[in-house]
Amino acid sequence: MPPPLPRRRAWGESAEPTPPPPLPVGPPEHQTPVDPWAGVDTGGWDLPSAELPPLPPLPPLPPLPPTMPHPTPPATRQWSGPPAPPVGSHPVSPAAAPRSPQVTGPRMPTRPTSPPAPPPTVPKQRRGRRSTPPPAAPPGWQAPKGYVPVPVRRRRRWPWLLLLTLACCCGCPAYYGFPISTQYPVQAALPAEVDDLKLRQDSRSTEAARQLENEVRREHLLAEGTFAGVYSTSGGKQVTVFGGTGFRFSPESDAEAEISRLTERYALEAAESVDTGVRGRHERCAVGRSDGGDVVVCTSVDYGSIATGVFTRLSVADSAALLNTLRAQIIQPKS
Repeated sequence: MPPPLPRRRAWGESAEPTPPPPLPVGPPEHQTPVDPWAGVDTGGWDLPSAELPPLPPLPPLPPLPPTMPHPTPPATRQWSGPPAPPVGSHPVSPAAAPRSPQVTGPRMPTRPTSPPAPPPTVPKQRRGRRSTPPPAAPPGWQAPKGYVPVPVRRRRRWPWLLLLTLACCCGCPAYYGFPISTQYPVQAALPAEVDDLKLRQDSRSTEAARQLENEVRREHLLAEGTFAGVYSTSGGKQVTVFGGTGFRFSPESDAEAEISRLTERYALEAAESVDTGVRGRHERCAVGRSDGGDVVVCTSVDYGSIATGVFTRLSVADSAALLNTLRAQIIQPKS
């Protein structure tokens, strides 16, 4: 019979020969015990011990306070079913098994629970009023002789504050805005006649008016329109008027600046203020000289226009009144 073929190595099996398994070791009870202290002299280990003094007696403990008896817990319900059948016996049906009486302990009465109390409500306090009433007079108190109680009236300041706020918010814009709305925007046009004055159309007067108009345009760069003209009467009075239209932020300052600009040309004296009777309109007049004769120069400025007149053979009051008449005919609200 041929020898068996060598076994083929499985997948992943090592080519090294498998070592033989170790020999099983018997249980320790079958081995001979070894004494580690065999042959060692252990007689010198018995050392004498020093005697310690006895401890003092401890003080007696204080007696414990009496304890309250622990309340007896209520009896619990016991199992009332049938007893377990003995081993090897047949089970008994629940209907045939005898029932033992149920033993229940005394039931504790249940106390009805009341709903939780709502949180206390705090009364709302009104602003500016006291939350608590004034203290009452003690019992038996009497007012002194001749005393008459007078109720104290509290002053309310909020209406005055409201009125002041309305006045500041509405009154101030209305006060300053009304003159502006009536004086701007405007337009200017020279009429042919104003009372007894007639506009001169000769070449000399026309050239003088053109030069004045260019000067107004050069001095007032923000002017929207300019005008200039020479008027005269049959009696020999002459009036030269010129000016421009456009919004002005400070009419009073512009009136003073215009008089200062014409002071050197007409050798003006100290200027005086003239009441125009119109809120927002300011007028200045001064006496000077031109072509060897006395003249009165007046300028009137409001939020929408400036008008200046040079008058001969008239007083300061008459010149101011005539300038107001001229500007009422020349300057009109823009439609």
